[in-house]
Amino acid sequence: QVQLVESGGGLVQAGGSLRLSCAASGHTFTIYALGWFRQTPGKEREFVAAIRRSDGNTYYYDDSVKGRFTVSGDIAKNTLDLQMNSLKPEDTAVYYCAASKSGVTYYPQGFHYWGQGAQVTVSL
Repeated sequence: QVQLVESGGGLVQAGGSLRLSCAASGHTFTIYALGWFRQTPGKEREFVAAIRRSDGNTYYYDDSVKGRFTVSGDIAKNTLDLQMNSLKPEDTAVYYCAASKSGVTYYPQGFHYWGQGAQVTVSL
């Protein structure tokens, strides 16, 4: 089993910045990818960004956050951060850290472990 704990998030005005962090523990040797998803009430959980275990790590972003969000971390060190800049009200959501044993996919079904979620609220 893998445990994921998120920290960070909060309330910020539009145009501001927030940072999320995720720490993995347990059977972390099984992790092949770490990612961030977000979810708003009544909607499906959607992909935000991820890193894949490879030489030097490989990064993936949803088009809606490219150029504004930066994912960093190291699977080997069991850490994942998400720097969120130029935040918009539509970024408001609960953000989840997730770990996959098989690779990066844009679908939540491809991730096997989940954190408890961190609220990000962006006001006008």
